[in-house]
Amino acid sequence: MQALTISAEATSVGCRFPGGRVSSGVEKLGKRSLGFGRSSMPGRNICCGQRLGLELARARSGVELVFGSRAKSRWVRAQSFDGDLEDDSSTKLQTKSSGTVLPYVGIACLGAILFGYHLGVVNGALEYLARDLGITENTVLQGWIVSTALAGATVGSFTGGSLADKFGRTRTFQLDAIPLAVGAFLCATAQNVQTMIIGRLLCGIGIGISSAIVPLYISEISPTEIRGALGSVNQLFICIGILAALVAGLPLAGNPLWWRTMFAIAVVPSVLMALGMSISPESPRWLFQQGKISQAETSIRSLYGKGKVAEVMNDLSTSGQSSTEQDAGWFDLFSKRYRKVVSVGAALFLFQQLAGINAVVYYSTAVFRSAGIASDVAASALVGASNVFGTAVASSLMDRQGRKSLLITSFTGMAASMLLLSLSFTWKVLTPYSGTLAVLGTVLYVLSFSLGAGPVPALLLPEIFASRIRAKAVALSLGMHWISNFVIGLYFLSVVNKFGISTVYLGFSTVCLLAVMYITGNVVETKGRSLEEIERALSPAT
Repeated sequence: MQALTISAEATSVGCRFPGGRVSSGVEKLGKRSLGFGRSSMPGRNICCGQRLGLELARARSGVELVFGSRAKSRWVRAQSFDGDLEDDSSTKLQTKSSGTVLPYVGIACLGAILFGYHLGVVNGALEYLARDLGITENTVLQGWIVSTALAGATVGSFTGGSLADKFGRTRTFQLDAIPLAVGAFLCATAQNVQTMIIGRLLCGIGIGISSAIVPLYISEISPTEIRGALGSVNQLFICIGILAALVAGLPLAGNPLWWRTMFAIAVVPSVLMALGMSISPESPRWLFQQGKISQAETSIRSLYGKGKVAEVMNDLSTSGQSSTEQDAGWFDLFSKRYRKVVSVGAALFLFQQLAGINAVVYYSTAVFRSAGIASDVAASALVGASNVFGTAVASSLMDRQGRKSLLITSFTGMAASMLLLSLSFTWKVLTPYSGTLAVLGTVLYVLSFSLGAGPVPALLLPEIFASRIRAKAVALSLGMHWISNFVIGLYFLSVVNKFGISTVYLGFSTVCLLAVMYITGNVVETKGRSLEEIERALSPAT
């Protein structure tokens, strides 16, 4: 029976792609032969756990802006109407929130659960559905079933931004439930490969929209003081979705037709998400942007309590984004006003993918076997435990240490881990310890990734993008994520075969160091600041 193992990367959105099945055999890692598990799937989201640490004290009143070669921090200043700069670091009296956003965050995270579930469900079901549909010997068609969801996700990630701007965040969730539910139903009832591929395509479109809309909605409804913790919980629910897919596949051994039930299960959270969003408040920021002032006040009252209405409305009114300013078009993202901050968003996801997480997940089973750990379950458990621990730490530090510092720490640790992995395969002096060092490097890499590179980009981007471009800019950045991941998955094995895994790991280490330098010079710190304060600093009205 095919081993039921699921690997996964932590994201922002943060999830990765199934890159296909790996048959049993031996693959060459540098000059050392290492065995592969039959069901190892590259490019999945590593399971992640979260802790909702409520940080009630406001962080210092300033956003650290570091651009170009200037590495020292400065207090954020907002541009006033007459063009002068005013110090925005004065302390504001804040009213205690009497509402709660947690139920609405939970409803939104049903999209994250479906994200993880649809990526993970095909791993266990593929062997059985291939047998049922008569394509056991056709690995090309099996590859299409796995990867069609990626093409759909790319389309969905771009579509999600436009839908969110036009119809609102909650209505977009409801629209998203349609391809998710219909796609799952088609997969569950498919009698031929064509129907299965169409179903997977629709599911991919749905998870692409979810990858954009879930972090966007959570960031816009979360109170400033706990926005980091709530934003990073998106990763937890992606993990829950992948875990649910693993658990759902357990009956397959006794019932080969159970794979249809596995796909059908996904219809339930899709319907629940649509129903839940019908009673969830719309984003006050989107409502204000549309000129729906009274509805924005009602939404604020539902989310934070009536005592916060005046304060939040004042923030929205002074953000420089009046209701007369229309939502940005796609070309506006590249205007002088926004192109720098948009380029930061795209670059973060590009670095995230080029830093080597796919390679580490892909080769994790082989690496552990080289150290004498033959059990695929044990290997997956160790990788998963590393990620759970790292993400829990990141969640607790997000609102204290800040997003930027976690990113720098994360990529630095990943660079060192990749270097250790590379040396463990090539230095003859390390040959007696190569297996142990490879396992250590893998665990440290996953731990480092989960501290920042995995969860931070999807959390940070909705914070740094202005309200009128937020949905489209997040969609564009996630589009970069899906496209780069697809390309990496397509050419990764070819590059490894040509240059060797050790050289590839060394290249990944270099990319991580480049990411550290880029983040130091271009990424802003957003902890403790409202979205409106960040917007006034980074995208002043022109």
